[in-house]
Amino acid sequence: MKYVVDAHALIWLLENNVRLGPNAKRVLLDPASVLVLPATAFAEACWIVDRGRTSLPSSAVLLTAVDADARLSVFPLDRAIIERTTQSDLAAIGEMHDRQIVATALLLAERGEPVALLTHDGNITTSGVAPVVW
Repeated sequence: MKYVVDAHALIWLLENNVRLGPNAKRVLLDPASVLVLPATAFAEACWIVDRGRTSLPSSAVLLTAVDADARLSVFPLDRAIIERTTQSDLAAIGEMHDRQIVATALLLAERGEPVALLTHDGNITTSGVAPVVW
């Protein structure tokens, strides 16, 4: 199973924040988990940190933490992701970045990978487009 990590899941893990769902926390702490970080979510996490909305002192700390975790791979924002966001099954997700994160999970699934999203984002969870673990 591959887990696609949303920005808040990543930040809340690094902060040890109580808002991180128990199932997501279990996955994120499991040394055997395979974690996929969409480039969009990575950029959003850096933006959130740089705006002072977390207890993380800087985006450099976030970048270092991601680099240090061998389980994490950054998935590029490329034409395939952008094209996948335009398909009708993602119409229920109104926010562009959320669509890109879900598109990452869907592309992996379409390639035969078992996948779930680690997100608390209501826009994503209520869409029902992809399985969510929280």
